[in-house]
Amino acid sequence: MYQRLVQIGRVVYLTKGPDAGKLAVIVDIVDGNRALIDGPCSGVARKVVNFKSLQLTKFDVKIRHSMRTGNVKKAWEEAKVSEGWGKSLWAKKIAQRALQSNMNDFDRFKLMKAKQMRSRIIRTEMGKLKKTQKKTTAKK
Repeated sequence: MYQRLVQIGRVVYLTKGPDAGKLAVIVDIVDGNRALIDGPCSGVARKVVNFKSLQLTKFDVKIRHSMRTGNVKKAWEEAKVSEGWGKSLWAKKIAQRALQSNMNDFDRFKLMKAKQMRSRIIRTEMGKLKKTQKKTTAKK
């Protein structure tokens, strides 16, 4: 039923706190509300975090219970988590949102005009295709 489980080795995305927007790995489960995480490749120090400030990703790393930071880093690099995260749709959406939030008025105006031009081109090409379709069906 569930695809992503809270488990040791699960890669998580931090949503709150000073490390918000970074990835880490669950190293140990403290209790029903908290987990010990470590993110040696993303700059997250080993600490206990509430589950409410974590989002589970589809990635997991093969580690044992309470592994040291160096071994977690090796397992992270072996699993190529950073590369997989960069290719994921989730990371691309976050990057797109950050790009849009940094736009000024003129950039937003240029984007609007580019979208209008794209729509116009698509609309004219669709009109041409419909016209040729009508001609071919009328001849039969």
